[in-house]
Amino acid sequence: MKLTFRWYGSDDPVTLENIRQIPGMTGVVSAIYDIPVGEAWPIEKIRDLKESVEKNGLELEVIESVPVHEDIKLGAGKRDYYIENYKQSIRNLGELGVKVICYNFMPVFDWTRSHLEHQLPDGSTTLVYYKEHVDLMNPLSGELSLPGWDSSYTKEGINELFKMYEKVDEEKLWENLGHFLNEIIPVAEEAGVKMAIHPDDPPWSIFGLPRIITSETNVDRFLDLYDSEHNGITLCTGSLGCTDKNDVVKLTRKYAGMKRINFMHIRNVKIVNEDSFEESAHHSEAGSIDVVGVLRALYEEGFTGYVRPDHGRMIWGETGKPGYGLYDRALGSQYILGIWDTMK
Repeated sequence: MKLTFRWYGSDDPVTLENIRQIPGMTGVVSAIYDIPVGEAWPIEKIRDLKESVEKNGLELEVIESVPVHEDIKLGAGKRDYYIENYKQSIRNLGELGVKVICYNFMPVFDWTRSHLEHQLPDGSTTLVYYKEHVDLMNPLSGELSLPGWDSSYTKEGINELFKMYEKVDEEKLWENLGHFLNEIIPVAEEAGVKMAIHPDDPPWSIFGLPRIITSETNVDRFLDLYDSEHNGITLCTGSLGCTDKNDVVKLTRKYAGMKRINFMHIRNVKIVNEDSFEESAHHSEAGSIDVVGVLRALYEEGFTGYVRPDHGRMIWGETGKPGYGLYDRALGSQYILGIWDTMK
């Protein structure tokens, strides 16, 4: 297992110096944030990012994320142009030593929450998803904004996208995903890069838009679309585990045994009811995820890939990017590392 930490670049309040001081940390997971979605990542910018990370004694072997343009998901417009750009990004990243690219295929919106600073009984704040509040949100208002969303969309652009998605149901989205994989995975194989799709977060339809990377059945279908270790998953315990319909320990053991987990996100969530959850401390007893069981499954299946502590609470008065403070994620990394050490 290689322990990594998400870093959002030079504007991130969590610095590379901070990350380097976390015991056991081998590298960071990052991206280039000033390239328009759909354009190829220039090799010079990738090199600059890599050098800035390596100067601080860390590795840059995982990129999260190279966004997939909506035309690719829709199977419309300039799809072929954007796919060719995506291929070039894979080649450029592979040339500079990147081993894994995390991405998702969620229409329009990335991860969705109803509150970013919900106060827990211990005084910490966290991200939560309460269905009754999400149901009151109007995605077409142009006023909604979350850290995981593309902020470049205008109100008019969002409305136009929703109109286009009226013609895309789950089966059409599967078809478009299959086309994308058939185009990019051969390039990834040549470049020595393993692709790792992130599950939908949460794993059910949001605002009437289709979502398909949601369950064991659907992950199986995804992996069958292109049978290659370069076509794998980012197994996010929080995304799949925020519903009790998914047995995260079982899924971890199954896909690690198949050598199809190319990246792990480990976090804990507390299921409130069928459609609502709160993000919690990484400690197994703090939420609904058996984090110890997940790590045991990884170890027993011989997993040697990349792991990062995912979303953390804000604790000890820290402020910053919701879900991505230093302190709680650092604590989570040590919990993960401590469990792993007991397996040896």
